[in-house]
Amino acid sequence: MDTPLNNMDKPIPKKKGLQKKHLVYIIAGAAFIVLIYLAFFSEKTSTYRVEKDKLIIETVIEDQFNDYITVPGTVEPISTVFLDAQEGGRVEEILIEEGSMVRKGDIILRLSNPDLYLNILDSEAQLAEKENFLRNTLVAMEQDRLQIKRELLNLKYDVERKERNYRQNVELMKDSLISVEEFLRSKEDLDMAKQSRELFIERQKQDSVFRSVQVENLQNNLENMRRNLGLVRQRVENLNVRATVDGQLGLLVPEIGQSIARGFNMGQINVLTSFKVTAQIDEHYIDRIRTQLTAKLDRQGSEFDLVVRRVYPEVRNGTFEIDMTFENSVPDNIRTGQTYYISLQLGQPKRSLLVPIGGFFQETGGQWIFVLDETESFATKRDISIGRKNPKYYEVLEGLQPGEKVIISGYDTFGKNEKLVFKK
Repeated sequence: MDTPLNNMDKPIPKKKGLQKKHLVYIIAGAAFIVLIYLAFFSEKTSTYRVEKDKLIIETVIEDQFNDYITVPGTVEPISTVFLDAQEGGRVEEILIEEGSMVRKGDIILRLSNPDLYLNILDSEAQLAEKENFLRNTLVAMEQDRLQIKRELLNLKYDVERKERNYRQNVELMKDSLISVEEFLRSKEDLDMAKQSRELFIERQKQDSVFRSVQVENLQNNLENMRRNLGLVRQRVENLNVRATVDGQLGLLVPEIGQSIARGFNMGQINVLTSFKVTAQIDEHYIDRIRTQLTAKLDRQGSEFDLVVRRVYPEVRNGTFEIDMTFENSVPDNIRTGQTYYISLQLGQPKRSLLVPIGGFFQETGGQWIFVLDETESFATKRDISIGRKNPKYYEVLEGLQPGEKVIISGYDTFGKNEKLVFKK
């Protein structure tokens, strides 16, 4: 039996059209589709929009890479001779001014030293005293020689008399005309005279040797004193400071009235027979710089060949020094102290891929670069490898192709973005 429906049991008719729950489903589905698109189809590369005309864009080329660096070089004389005071004194007169040309032997300035003159007088007095002593000694020796000669003469005659007396006594003894005692006494007198003469001769020899040694020593002392006097006089001559070589007086320190000590550096003479060029090189190149490397100096459109003659090993303030000399001709009217830019060749030319020098290297260290797309509407980051560099180009070892365009200006505003989109 059917139960009758009351007013509360009336059926609710279904709503037609778009309902709220359907909107939720649609939004959720759309979000899911967007997520799928972003996950699988969208580009993940971070981009940055830039104005193309504010960038420096260059083309990668394949050409000859000249391995050289450009450094400022200073012209200096080929050699410098220092003027050191060989003797101390007071500056009395300056005869040649700084910057003047001098010839070897020219007196540049004069010094005075009263003590040296006193030394000369003292040495001369000692020399005169020794000379007088030597003369007196020679006179005494000559007198002794004559006295000895006289004594030898007396001894000779004494031996002859006693020898004659002895021979007579020998004859008389045969006839027993003298006593044995008288005969023996004459023989003893003869022996005594002979031995006395031999002793005197030996004494004469010894005295002669002694006198010879004494005279030789005195003569040597005199010669030493003469040399000493000559040296003192030479010291006085050294008060005249002379040029030791031909050249230009490049520096003169002393002033009139100044006291100069022995060994004090008073100035220098620049030898101008030729010139050299000195340059300070960054320590980065210390392993590549060696003697015999060539360089070129550009002066008013003319090039002059240089060659490295000396490399100083000391590194100071991040640089080291080299000396270069002109290999063939020297520029006219070149002056000490002038500065020129020198192109120093580090290696042989080589055909390579080249990228112009730019600010990008400061940010990338040469490990990557932004490369333009073929449409030139954007640029992407690409890893590269850079080798040597010269003042104009970097040598590209890998990562780029000839004809590609790259951004070489600074990257400091790009952040870590990997893609640059050019604004239209």
